Amino acid sequence: MTQSNKNRSAIAAGIAMRAGTIALFMVVQAALLFGGAGRLDWPWAWVYIGVSLATLAVGGAIMLRTSPETIAERGRPGGTRGWDKVVTGVWLVAGFLALPLVAGLDARFGWTRALSTSWHVAGAAVLALGYGLTVWAMRTNAYFSIAVRIQSERGHAVCSSGPYRVVRHPGYVGYTLQYLAMPFLLGSLWALLPWLAATVSIVIRTALEDRMLHGELPGYREYAQQVRYRLVPGVW
Repeated sequence: MTQSNKNRSAIAAGIAMRAGTIALFMVVQAALLFGGAGRLDWPWAWVYIGVSLATLAVGGAIMLRTSPETIAERGRPGGTRGWDKVVTGVWLVAGFLALPLVAGLDARFGWTRALSTSWHVAGAAVLALGYGLTVWAMRTNAYFSIAVRIQSERGHAVCSSGPYRVVRHPGYVGYTLQYLAMPFLLGSLWALLPWLAATVSIVIRTALEDRMLHGELPGYREYAQQVRYRLVPGVW
């Protein structure tokens, strides 16, 4: 097998791995939502799943056409650092598992007083916005990975275009918006507690990743002097 064929096979395997991971996450989240609620006739949970699947499909189609290598990297990352495993573990438990479970239980037991339809709709809009921002960041930055590492084998370089002209970590802004949207879309203010835990872990990861990039990625220090803020313009 030629090197070119090996590369294509590796990319295909990475894409398949990433697609399988996303499918698994969606199935688990659906199980937590409807299992927690104890029923399937929960319209806003179906809206959440519909918006998620639609934006994932659009984003996936864009990435497959423009940068399949980025999807493959996200499917089979390497060199994950010890601290990243801990911080990302907290993020995943809080955002992907605890948040939908709490929202489901809230729907069953009625902990949160019913929200108006406008809150649910606003949540759906912010969810789509968060997904869109993350896809934009991924489309712009060819080295957008789920692992904090320097991708030397891919010629890792600083990205300073698109949303990276505004903040240094726009993908994390997108994730935070997604998690913030879910409690309002699903009508569960109690779900803001796991959102807060997920957000804190994202902020910690941002700080640690930014410090690593300052020390290990050529040109990043100069880029950081031009784009001063990590997540929120004018704040941090």
